[in-house]
Amino acid sequence: MVNTNVDRETLRDLADEGNEAALDRLADLADAAGDVAELSELLDEGSMRAGFLLTRRAAAAGDLRELQRVRDAGYEDAGDELNRLLTGSPPGS
Repeated sequence: MVNTNVDRETLRDLADEGNEAALDRLADLADAAGDVAELSELLDEGSMRAGFLLTRRAAAAGDLRELQRVRDAGYEDAGDELNRLLTGSPPGS
């Protein structure tokens, strides 16, 4: 990813206007900062990138409740990870 100095306010404005790339960039910035609360808010706004990042974090931590919450918030792949952990299946199966 090219690292340009786009401020969060501009990204937020673009995301509010429906720009998915800006929403994804906000999710990446929140993930880099370790801001799970912001990632959760972005997921609630429909950011599938935020859902992916939250799922990755929750799966690595073995956090079943968080995976269920992310799944319930609309990121379907979190349900797959949850089932994988519950059944003890290897990753990618």
